[in-house]
Amino acid sequence: MKVINENDNIIKRLRRIEGQIKGIQRMISEEKYCGDILIQVAAARAALNKVGGLILESHMKDCLKNYIESNGEDEALDSLIDTMLKYTK
Repeated sequence: MKVINENDNIIKRLRRIEGQIKGIQRMISEEKYCGDILIQVAAARAALNKVGGLILESHMKDCLKNYIESNGEDEALDSLIDTMLKYTK
């Protein structure tokens, strides 16, 4: 049940970000002040980074759990490191 609640939270955040992006598109179409547009871009980027962080946190917990349960097999840890490196690029 916890995973469903986390997924629901992430979906709500993504829908909010989608609305922010549409708002930015509208601002550009209406030729709004560039400074205001950039503030909205920064807000959308921060919101997307937060979603990515939540997903990464969940993934890390699962990988570490699998790592511990598999008595130290390197595959789970390697997968976690690979994912973190890709996410932080």
